[in-house]
Amino acid sequence: MTVKADDLAGLVGDPQRLREILEAHYGRPETAALSPWERVEMALAHRQPDRVPFDFWAVPEVWQRLRAALEAEDEEVLRLLGIDCRMVTARYVGTRARTLPDGTVVDAWGTHRRRVSNEFSTYEEYASHPLAEAETVSDVLNWDWARTEEWDVSGVREQCQALSSGLRHHLRYEVGGIFEWSWALRGFERFLLDLVEQPEVAGAIMDRFTDVYIENTLRVIEAAGGLLDMVYTYDDVGMQNGLLISPRMWRRHILPRHQRLNAAIRGARYPVRIMYHSCGSIYPLIGPFIDEMGIDVLNPLQPRARDMDMARIKAEFGERLSFHGGVDIQHTLPHGTPAEVRDEVQERCRVLGPGGGYICTSAHYIQGDTPLENILAMYTAPRELPST
Repeated sequence: MTVKADDLAGLVGDPQRLREILEAHYGRPETAALSPWERVEMALAHRQPDRVPFDFWAVPEVWQRLRAALEAEDEEVLRLLGIDCRMVTARYVGTRARTLPDGTVVDAWGTHRRRVSNEFSTYEEYASHPLAEAETVSDVLNWDWARTEEWDVSGVREQCQALSSGLRHHLRYEVGGIFEWSWALRGFERFLLDLVEQPEVAGAIMDRFTDVYIENTLRVIEAAGGLLDMVYTYDDVGMQNGLLISPRMWRRHILPRHQRLNAAIRGARYPVRIMYHSCGSIYPLIGPFIDEMGIDVLNPLQPRARDMDMARIKAEFGERLSFHGGVDIQHTLPHGTPAEVRDEVQERCRVLGPGGGYICTSAHYIQGDTPLENILAMYTAPRELPST
């Protein structure tokens, strides 16, 4: 069943027809030569699979529109889109997360946020920073920190089994950001000043997050009993045109915490790969991410950030590193035509996919201003590559 990319807009509103189109492309994974798990594992082993594996991440409003358009629940949406990966979570059972009388929210980690809506989506911005007034390391350590027992891992193995029942998918668990969550508690400007003026205060905050992440992650890996495939860590250290902090400061303050976290993950009883996320213009740190931090997969490859040339990155690092992301959410997905989206997806697969080492998806959560037909164009674009 062949449908031109620019004809997809006319099919929105016809769930049965859309389901037929998706199933005729990649929405019947049980008929493929490889299972989703085999496809991703083969790609991450730097061997070219039957086709480039695909993933999906989007804001809640996009999920809602897809569920309505396809008359399907989440797992069925992922099947129809031909998604090879799935996320595993630990259930939060603590009491810290709550909504305050003024409508603002305290999350599980203690950050204070307010919900802000635009015409497309609702986001959470920071309302205050609970550690903004901390003056000493003791002030940091005496704060009411999140505890590992506030996450229940007893259902993790059952969740892994359910996500791969009948057809095995590639499963990953999201850990969190050390630098990001630390400045969320302290305030961005204050935290950057701390790195220079009071590094012991900034370090104490980052160490507490690192400790909790290590304990939580090891508990999840152990609970999964060998069924978990990847752990996903992150810290945005780039912006559109460069790094947020100098490589020297990154090495001094942030790298050692990620090295400690990753060493603990590597030492777990069950082996998993490590995927690391940083938006922005991070080209100068890709080599250190591999050699010093020890990651296996880099996400999200923000294509419009400075120096993030896909062909150059693949040529320079592709033998030692796999990639996840790459499809532009700043212009192509929200503002391009379906044909332009399809062309970009094919180009990403053509450049990053040969010899394996690539999982194709958007370069961050697909945002609420993205037309549904562009999402459909992305996931019906050809994924096959010539054999090498």
